[in-house]
Amino acid sequence: MTTAAGLAGASGWTQAGVALAGVGAGLINTVVGSGTLITFPVLLAAGLPPVTANVSNTLGLVPGSVSGVLGYRRELDGLAPLLRRLGVAALAGGLTGAVLLLALPAKAFEAAVPVLIAGALVLVLAQPLLAKRLAARAETRPRPANGGFALLVGVYLCGIYGGYFGAAQGVLLLGLMGVLLELPLQRINAVKNVLALAVNGIAAVFFLIDGPIDWRAALLIAAGSVVGGQLGALVGRRLPPPVLRGVIVAVGVVAITRVVLG
Repeated sequence: MTTAAGLAGASGWTQAGVALAGVGAGLINTVVGSGTLITFPVLLAAGLPPVTANVSNTLGLVPGSVSGVLGYRRELDGLAPLLRRLGVAALAGGLTGAVLLLALPAKAFEAAVPVLIAGALVLVLAQPLLAKRLAARAETRPRPANGGFALLVGVYLCGIYGGYFGAAQGVLLLGLMGVLLELPLQRINAVKNVLALAVNGIAAVFFLIDGPIDWRAALLIAAGSVVGGQLGALVGRRLPPPVLRGVIVAVGVVAITRVVLG
């Protein structure tokens, strides 16, 4: 399903801003996740309804996810069995979340958006502390090589959240796998990129069949996120995490204000 005029009638500056937001989201998603907190507020500010903005954003970020996975492909060496196992759970969760987004009334999503964004911001801010505590806890407990049943369930639940909204799903996945997997952080981040791609990809396919898509918005975000995904793989590791978190929190607060005040 395609929306009416949507972003096609927006100014050149507005469209350039959406593309630039796509670059930022692609970079942040590759490094840690939560890039939706960059693009979603921008789409709201451009005048798109919340559900249309969410659907178009999910579709647009898929190419950036592919770009990020390719950028981290060296860290995925030897992890095919784990990726197949967790990928099934991610696909199932993403499809469930996408179905819920379109099955539930649009008003339900609009009412939930401020809460979802606020929760995502809390996760982004708490991520450094959570990482330290989870790492300390993991050192004292043996972990199954593939994460066990708990990781499968956790990835499925993260997938539901990602298919429904998606902001900070990467942070959730990193925390979950940091506890349950015996892998270095960069390898876990590479797996996170694959799982996020699976969630966004299956949700995007479902939205293509029955979703309110603003194609101009989706294409602008796609173009920007591909560039951002490569930047994230090349230089994102060198960017100060506090700077990234500060940007994410700033745009998240703007998004909450936009939704609440209309």
